[in-house]
Amino acid sequence: MTARAADRARYDRATAHLDAPLAIVDLDAFDANADDLRRRAGGKPIRVASKSVRCRALLERVLARDGFQGVMSFTLAESLWLARSGFDDVLLAYPSADRAGFAELAADPKLAGAVAVMVDDVAQLDLIDAARDGGREVVRVCLELDTSLRLLGGRVRIGARRSPLHSPAQLAELARSVARRPGFRLVGVMAYEGHVAGVGDAVAGRPLRSRAVRLMQAAARRELAERRAAVVRAVRAVAPGLEFVNGGGTGSVQHTAAEDAVTEIAAGSGLYVPRLFDNYTSFTGRPAALFAQPVVRRPGVGVVTVLGGGYPASGAAGPDRLPVPHLPEGLAYDPQEGPGEVQTPLLGPPADDLLIGDKVWFRHAKAGELCERFDVLHLIEGDTVTATVPTYRGEGHTFL
Repeated sequence: MTARAADRARYDRATAHLDAPLAIVDLDAFDANADDLRRRAGGKPIRVASKSVRCRALLERVLARDGFQGVMSFTLAESLWLARSGFDDVLLAYPSADRAGFAELAADPKLAGAVAVMVDDVAQLDLIDAARDGGREVVRVCLELDTSLRLLGGRVRIGARRSPLHSPAQLAELARSVARRPGFRLVGVMAYEGHVAGVGDAVAGRPLRSRAVRLMQAAARRELAERRAAVVRAVRAVAPGLEFVNGGGTGSVQHTAAEDAVTEIAAGSGLYVPRLFDNYTSFTGRPAALFAQPVVRRPGVGVVTVLGGGYPASGAAGPDRLPVPHLPEGLAYDPQEGPGEVQTPLLGPPADDLLIGDKVWFRHAKAGELCERFDVLHLIEGDTVTATVPTYRGEGHTFL
């Protein structure tokens, strides 16, 4: 029996009393992935990206482990909810225009002390001030550095379009604006190198593309390490009390941790290890989050149809954004239909061994987005469901 076949047997036994559709997290794999992230971080604390987890119970589980400290959130409403729930170190990774949220933040000393918000433009400070509604608490802010690699005098740009702040001078100028402005305190700098951390460098069947990605990433790491160090020096000259410099992502943990300027690493997807993280040479994780769909039809030889399953991930549309049939091994989508909203035909020899009501196990393309489809996660240890915990959706929250 292969390792994947053994996993299928365990998952089927553990969930035999449960009807699909359902979602699970294999805690043995989840914990092993957490250990691997900590090892790669080389002693620097890991701030957990909540967008990639979207389950309070699992955020609490990983934060109770050595080497993990703080949450990186994705909306202001989520940040305030986590802070009210007892999370005392929350970094909002994206700028917000949530005026009601900023009024709440500025009026509550507990929230203001727990949450740091992201800014990369003076206009965002203006919006926060206009939203205070009498609140006088100091708002903790973090500046975001644009990590994109610019070549040929800027005519070629590689990396996500995030912050407009690219140079040390630009970040230092915004740092001075924060320092001059009553009601704000600069506490951190963040830089997410998505073109390194979030792009696989070993794409199956694409050796030339994979080599090009590796060359690009090596150049990007060298350039960013030098520029990030200069940025931190420039910002610390304005704000000597800077509390943290955050960088990284699951795919670049060990590289970013090696930079002296970085004080903490961000990671989250590496806990669940969705399919987009299969194509990396820098690490190998264990799939921990899966969902099951039930077989509801047997249209013919070598074909079964499962209910639903069309759960595409965000990003540029393409096959890599689709979930993949994982267990049993050997199933594939019908290219004429793909994964559908209400039904998904699957082709392959294993189909003939599947009966009506059997489960087919899938992996989502991205990590936390799976939780937008399910109210609960069934936590599996060995071949037993040991707990069932709500996702954000199960607690009544869909923040984006």
